[in-house]
Amino acid sequence: MPSTDPRACRAAWYAAARAAGGQVEDFAEQEYPQNFHSATISDRGGTHTALFHAHYPLVAFVGDRRYWYTDEFRESPSWATVLSDVGFVVLSARRLLSPLAESDTSALSAAEWHQIKHWRPGNLGATLFNSWD
Repeated sequence: MPSTDPRACRAAWYAAARAAGGQVEDFAEQEYPQNFHSATISDRGGTHTALFHAHYPLVAFVGDRRYWYTDEFRESPSWATVLSDVGFVVLSARRLLSPLAESDTSALSAAEWHQIKHWRPGNLGATLFNSWD
């Protein structure tokens, strides 16, 4: 599988913190079995937590840091455009919360379908950002 360099994720997150007028609280690299890095920024608007997919340049915003995500996805703050400017795709909460059946899944392998059938994720976000072993 491809890999998203954690250093690139971290650099993008620090750029986002500057755009937000906030500060990076933390950046945690992916640990097995999670397939995402997680990071937090605090600014005048509160605390913002993002997930960076470990294999593809995808970003999701969530309510708080957890081991597993199902329906905790949120819309990104306005300053998240900085992440798009450096090559990441920031996914909307609407997209992440949509049923997997509404997505193009033609590129998924038999092994990935096996995992999906086993874990039964409720939406696209839970499929993309998971802790399956």
